[in-house]
Amino acid sequence: MSDPRLTPANSRVAHASLAGTVDAPRFTEGEWRQVETGILPLLASPEGPRERELLQGETFCVLEEVDGFAFGFCGRDGYVGYVFAEFLFPLNPPTHRVKAIRSFWQEDPDIKSTMRVFPLSFGARLRVARIEGDWARLTIQTPPDAVWFREAWIPSAHIAPVDTVEADPVNVAEMFVGTPYLWGGNSAFGIDCSGLVQAALTACGQDCPADSDMQMALGAEAQGAYRRGDLLFWQGHVAVVV
Repeated sequence: MSDPRLTPANSRVAHASLAGTVDAPRFTEGEWRQVETGILPLLASPEGPRERELLQGETFCVLEEVDGFAFGFCGRDGYVGYVFAEFLFPLNPPTHRVKAIRSFWQEDPDIKSTMRVFPLSFGARLRVARIEGDWARLTIQTPPDAVWFREAWIPSAHIAPVDTVEADPVNVAEMFVGTPYLWGGNSAFGIDCSGLVQAALTACGQDCPADSDMQMALGAEAQGAYRRGDLLFWQGHVAVVV
């Protein structure tokens, strides 16, 4: 039986790749869009529980929109679910990623600014228009009628080119020490065990599924003494050897 977490189909629509595999009234290739908010919950159903989270700049393939929710799957790992459609915009390929464990964008490039700020997690993806000294000006997308940010700036020390990767997953994981536990969390504002493993590995350019039972298929079973970077699994949990 196929895993519903990775099977982009519901009672009304399915992805075109599933034609001949599942029964559905309609098949579609979907439309890729981009997240334009700091953290976007991925829900099991409209108004349902959180399964995972998407970060600013990540992609989501929309198969249908109903009553303000978009059904589809994440570009990061193929995880299926529902998100609030208002935070999905046309693709605007990012140029940089957030390398600080936590950051923000704000309305003006001034460390003493009292204007609004917008929190960003490690791993968020951004499109930089230009860098001016200690600050980078961002290109952001907002609804036409929204009163959001006139401009968006982020400290330039907090970002790196989007195609650069970290060297050591353990070092990345240790950056999250002190982060609150959040079931289904994928950000530096709240994360769970499998979210931590995924964040650490993907930051180093390694593909990684979302949940701990899926992650058990990574690599080969370790032999002998534990080594730095090994993954340890037990019922419903995963940990990284440091």
